[in-house]
Amino acid sequence: MDLAWPVGAMVAGFAVAVAASRIAVDAASTLVRRTRIPPFVLGITLVAIGTDLPEIVNSVVASARGLGDINVGDSIGSAVTQVTLVLGLLPFLGGAFVITRKKVSAVGAAIVAALLLGALLMMDGRLSRLDGAVLVVAWVVTSLFVWRQGGTRTADAVPADTGRRHSFLELVGGLAFITGGVLLAMWGIIELADRAGTPAYIISFFGASLGTSLPELVFDITALRRGQRDLAIGDVFGSSLVDATLSIGIGPALFPIAVTADLALRGSLMAAGVIGLVALLIVARRRHDWRSGIAVLVLYAAFYPALLM
Repeated sequence: MDLAWPVGAMVAGFAVAVAASRIAVDAASTLVRRTRIPPFVLGITLVAIGTDLPEIVNSVVASARGLGDINVGDSIGSAVTQVTLVLGLLPFLGGAFVITRKKVSAVGAAIVAALLLGALLMMDGRLSRLDGAVLVVAWVVTSLFVWRQGGTRTADAVPADTGRRHSFLELVGGLAFITGGVLLAMWGIIELADRAGTPAYIISFFGASLGTSLPELVFDITALRRGQRDLAIGDVFGSSLVDATLSIGIGPALFPIAVTADLALRGSLMAAGVIGLVALLIVARRRHDWRSGIAVLVLYAAFYPALLM
């Protein structure tokens, strides 16, 4: 009977997340049609921020409690998870699709540069308010760079009185429910793992980044199945960019933290290398199907054992 609550929370949380993802994708699709915002740009900005809310909240809470390694570990782990596990699963769960080289090259380079900047800032074993602010500004600057590569709408947007505000509120609400559902499900998963005797470190290090990446996976699968390829790709890479910059920096910008320099440096450099390899692979192939999906999943599976070595 003790297991009923965590199991129920896990099932209910995922059910809410899946249902909310449909609302969010429909709202995002409507916004694309009713504005001049390209789908890829919408994906790497508003949608990426929305699906990355768990990491952002975790950054602030962990930093306020002085848990710098949890903030950095979750953020860097999530950045890798988006571009490996989530991207690798998409061809199997949402179907194969074509990649636009210019867009993926730009955002891939931005993520790698951001991770290298983070590694440089964490070499002294701490993240000050200034360091945090630098990472937040880095998100703004790199986003502006990527936006310029995101394309422009050729069709005219419809008049302003056709419900843009309603679609925007639906998108925000859908993303909020995805986040809430995933957090509820993650509580259930962590409870079950804890009762099974799994060490708390393993749960936090591996489970946190995986769990906080689930909103992206749910949203992106739904987007692909509804023909919104650029929204899905924009969210995958945009969320990774948010994790490498805004998510790490927002907490220390408010509450300076200490971090384990060796782990943070090693994790950042390895993440930059893995994400760079994935971007090169996707750009070289142009088409993301089950073959590239398997290759990306292998990189994900190899990342954590290599990091722990």
